[in-house]
Amino acid sequence: MEEEEEAIGYLDKVLEDEDDSEPGTPTSPVAPFSAGDKGEREAGKGLEMRKLVLSGFLASEEIYINQLEALLLPMKPLKATATTSQPVLTLQQIETIFYKIQDIYEIHKEFYDSLCPKVQQWDSNVTMGHLFQKLASQLGVYKAFVDNYKIALETAEKCSQSNYQFQKISEELKVKGPKDSKESHTSVTMEALLYKPIDRVTRSTLVLHDLLKHTPADHPDYPLLQDALRISQNFLSSINEDIDPRRTAVTTPKGETRQLVKDGFLVELSEGSRKLRHVFLFTDVLLCAKLKKTAVGKHQQYDCKWYVPLADLVFPSLEESEHCPQVHVIPDHELEDMKMKISAIKSEVQKEKANKGQSRAIERLKKKMFENEFWLLLNSPAIPFRIHNRNGKSYLFLLSSDYERSEWREAIQRLQKKDLQAFVLSSVELQVLTGSCFKLRTVHNIPVTSNKDDDESPGLYGFLHVIVHSAKGFKQSANLYCTLEVDSFGYFVSKAKTRVFRDTTEPQWNEEFEIELEGSQSLRILCYEKCYDKTKLNKDNNEIVDKIMGKGQIQLDPQAVQTKNWHMDVIEMNGIKVEFSMKFTSRDMSLKRTPSKKQTGVFGVKISVVTKRERSKVPYIVRQCIEEVEKRGIEEVGIYRISGVATDIQALKAVFDANNKDILVMLSDMDINAIAGTLKLYFRELPEPLLTDRLYPAFMEGIALSDPAAKENCMMHLLRSLPDPNLITFLFLLEHLKRVAEKEPINKMSLHNLATVFGPTLLRPSEGESKAHLTLASDIWSHDVMAQVQVLLYYLQHPPISFSELKRNTLYFSTDV
Repeated sequence: MEEEEEAIGYLDKVLEDEDDSEPGTPTSPVAPFSAGDKGEREAGKGLEMRKLVLSGFLASEEIYINQLEALLLPMKPLKATATTSQPVLTLQQIETIFYKIQDIYEIHKEFYDSLCPKVQQWDSNVTMGHLFQKLASQLGVYKAFVDNYKIALETAEKCSQSNYQFQKISEELKVKGPKDSKESHTSVTMEALLYKPIDRVTRSTLVLHDLLKHTPADHPDYPLLQDALRISQNFLSSINEDIDPRRTAVTTPKGETRQLVKDGFLVELSEGSRKLRHVFLFTDVLLCAKLKKTAVGKHQQYDCKWYVPLADLVFPSLEESEHCPQVHVIPDHELEDMKMKISAIKSEVQKEKANKGQSRAIERLKKKMFENEFWLLLNSPAIPFRIHNRNGKSYLFLLSSDYERSEWREAIQRLQKKDLQAFVLSSVELQVLTGSCFKLRTVHNIPVTSNKDDDESPGLYGFLHVIVHSAKGFKQSANLYCTLEVDSFGYFVSKAKTRVFRDTTEPQWNEEFEIELEGSQSLRILCYEKCYDKTKLNKDNNEIVDKIMGKGQIQLDPQAVQTKNWHMDVIEMNGIKVEFSMKFTSRDMSLKRTPSKKQTGVFGVKISVVTKRERSKVPYIVRQCIEEVEKRGIEEVGIYRISGVATDIQALKAVFDANNKDILVMLSDMDINAIAGTLKLYFRELPEPLLTDRLYPAFMEGIALSDPAAKENCMMHLLRSLPDPNLITFLFLLEHLKRVAEKEPINKMSLHNLATVFGPTLLRPSEGESKAHLTLASDIWSHDVMAQVQVLLYYLQHPPISFSELKRNTLYFSTDV
C-alpha cells in the first residue's frame, strides 16, 4: 500500500499543477514525444515517467487482484454446501452473485504476472503495449459482468436478509494487504467488492491516457497502446449507457453506498485569499474540490483540496469563532462599480449582436464580462459559514445569503443523525471519490450570467412590489419576522425585512415592499424567530443569531408577474405557509414623474411652489424626515437602502399632502425605514428632478471631464445655475447624507451607497426628457445610472459647499449653460 501511495504521490507531484489559479484556464498539454524531440534528455524523462505511471498502476492492480481473491474466497465453500441438506445459497444464487468474477480474476492475474517483471527489470527498450492490448481485447467479460451487476447486487441483498450465515460472510470479507504493506488484511463488504470491476475499467483507461502521453510516437508500444485505448473508450461509452451514466453512488470504505446529496460552488477563504471551490456533500463526507487545469479537449477533473468525514464535522461554537480570522469585506462601492461595468458590457454585446457584429468582438466582450462577473462572484459574499474538523483544522466559506448557509447546514445535520463512523481515505480511495465528482455533480457551471445560453431569460429589470401578508403553521408562540432575497448577478442578496410580530403563532404583517431587480429570476422568503438573548451573540459580526423557522423560493415568471394586478401566492416551508402578493413595474414605467393634479399637497408639486407656499427655504417634508432620521435612524443598518413598508409610506404621504397637524406624532411612532422611504419618494415624485431637466445633459458632460480643475469649475457652475429652492434643498440633503456616511462602521452606508440610492432619484429625467435617453431597460441601468451616481458622489466627496460662497462667486461666471 505504501509503495503504491508513494508512486501515486510522486506522480501527483510531477503531473499536478498546484497553481491555485481559478478554474477555466487551460494549460498546454504534455505532448507525446516525437523522434526529433529535444534529444535524449527529454526521451529519458518520458521513459522515467512511463515507469512511474506503470509502478503506480501495478501497485493498484495488486490491490485489485487481492480484492477479487477475497470475493472468490467464500464461493468454493458456498458451492460445497449448496449440494448438502442445509445449503446456505442455491447454486443458481451463487452463479448469479459471483458471475464472471473467476474469469476477471484470471485475466488480471495473467496480466499482472506478465507486467510485474518488466517494471522490476526496467530498461529503455522494454515493451508492454501488447499486454494492454490483450487486456483490452478481453473486455467482453466485463460487459457480461456489467449486464449482470444489478441482479448480482439484488440477489446478494435478498440472500443477506433471508440467511444470517450469508449476511455474516458478506459483511466482512478479508482483503489481503499488498506484499510490502504493514496491513495484513482489511475487512470489506461484498457489496463494495462487487463494485470494484466497474471502477477498474475507468482506471485502466486513465492509465492508458497517461502512458500514451509519456510514450515517444516512434516507440513500438505507441500504436498498441493507442489501439488498447480506442477499445477501452468504446467499451466505456457502451457500458455507461447500460449502468446509468448519471450514477449518484460510489462506495464508502465500509462498503455502503455513498451518495452525492448536494453540491455547489462556494467561496472559500484560504490563506487570506478568496478561492472558488466546488463543494460536494456525500452521505458520510464533505469534500472540497477545485477544477484541475486541463489541456484543451481533455476530460476535466477535480482536485481534492480537503475532506472532512461527517462523523468528525462540527460547526464551531461562538467562542471558537472568536479565534477565527477576520473577513476582509470588499467596499460596496467597488461591488457597485463592477455591476455597472458588467451592465455596460452586456449592452455592448447586445448592440454587437443587433448590428450583426463580428463574432470575435462578441467573444472578446463575453470574456471580459466573464472575468468581471467572476471577480464579483468571488468578492461579494460576506456571510461566514465555518466548518470544523474535530481532529484539528477549521475551514471558512463566505456566502451571499443566509438561505444558502442554512441549506448547507441543514443538509449536513440531517446526514449526521445517521450512525456515522470516522475514517481516513487512502490516496486511491480519495482518487476514486474525487474522480466520481465529475460524473455525479449536479451543478455544472459557475453561476455567472455569461455562462447562460442566449435564449435563457435575462431576468427582470425594474421594481418588484411584494406584500408579505401573514404566516401559519407555527407550533408555539414566537417573535417572528420575514426577509426577502432576490438574485442579482448570479447570487442572492437580502432586500427587505418585515417588522417583528411579537409572541404569536399567526403573524399578520401585511407590509408592502418595493424591491429593485437587476436581472432577477427568483424571489426567496425566509421566516425567522427573533432572538433577544444577548448570550447568543454571533462573534462573526456581533449580531444576535436569529433562528430560521422556514424558507422557500419561487421563480419570477415574466409573463405572470408583468401584469398591472397583484398576483397572490403562498410559499410552503417546513410546515409553515407564508402568504404574499406581488406585482412588477418595469424600469421605464417607474421612471415616470407625474405631476400632481392637486397643487395643495407636496408630492408631485414643484419645489418652488411648495417653498413659496410654506415661506420656507427647504420643504417642510424634507426637514422633518431628515430630522427624524438623524434623531433615531442614523445608526440603523442599511438606512435608505432597506425598503420601508409601502403602506406606512403611503400613510405618511397622505398626512404630509393634507398638512395634518398630527404629522409630528405620527413621525415619532413610525418605523424609521418608512420615514427614509417617504423622503426618497418625495424626491422621486417631483415633477422634475431636483437637479432639473434643463441642466441634466450638462451634469452628464461635466462628470465625464478628465481634468480635475475643469471638472471642479463646471460642477460648481452647474450648482450655481440651479434655482435657489433646488440648490438650498440639495445642499441641505448633501450635508445630511455626509453625516449618515460618518456612521458607516455602524449603519454600513458609505458615501457610495448613498449616492447609489439617491443619485438616480435626484437626477433621473422626467418622462418627456427621458424618452431621448431610453433604449433597453438594462441599458438605462448601466450608462445613465452610472453617471447619475457619479454626479452625486462628486458632491458628497467635495469639501463643504456653502450657498452664500457659491452665490458670491456667481459674478465671475456666465449663467448660460
